[in-house]
Amino acid sequence: MKTKMNFMKIGMFLFFLSLTNSNFAQEESSFSVGGDLVSSYVWRGSKIGSGSNIQPYVEFTAGNFSLGSWGSFSLHQGGDFMEADLYASYVFDFGISMGLTDYFYQGSPYFRYDTDSASHAFELNLGYELGRLGIAANYIVNDASNGGPANIPGGGDMYLELGYSFLDFDLFIGAGNGWHTSTDINGDDIFAVCNIGISTSKEIKISETFSLPVSGAVSINPDKEEFNIVLGFSL
Repeated sequence: MKTKMNFMKIGMFLFFLSLTNSNFAQEESSFSVGGDLVSSYVWRGSKIGSGSNIQPYVEFTAGNFSLGSWGSFSLHQGGDFMEADLYASYVFDFGISMGLTDYFYQGSPYFRYDTDSASHAFELNLGYELGRLGIAANYIVNDASNGGPANIPGGGDMYLELGYSFLDFDLFIGAGNGWHTSTDINGDDIFAVCNIGISTSKEIKISETFSLPVSGAVSINPDKEEFNIVLGFSL
């Protein structure tokens, strides 16, 4: 099974490389680095960990291709949650984007990919933007929940989201199963709406040459009966 997982990762890497290989020599490339300080970490309608989080990122872009890392680290005493992800994505000129995300939750060995005790969850990402309307579909391909950290999603987890951008705010609604939702009385996964909310952002002018980007979101998770308010500052 470990060999199968390695072949899957290599195949996905070669797929993205084939999409972008012809563009690297022609398109301008760049690195970017930054981060956010958020009052709490809410992912697809579910609050993760305790207290505020620092969420750094490093990204390389070349044309329509992006390759980067993103993490979320709890500032709560004892650091009860630490996540470090890798991702790759390609955005086509006609609005469709394709990507792959590697979720890793620290506290287990990094180089462990076999199904029985995997430390990673690999997710395929597909998106489409048409004007102000955005559609996203995500699917976790490997079963990383057996023997791995308890908060790693299992194979077959899906999440779909529909969003619409107005002039000053965004509306979104998402539904999923597996990790994203609760289970029925038989312990089986259910597919349910788990993320409804509104988000917005603005810049607070500090001086003539510096402004602080601020973001906020209010969401409700009907399935888990959670209500979350998040405030964030971009660094």
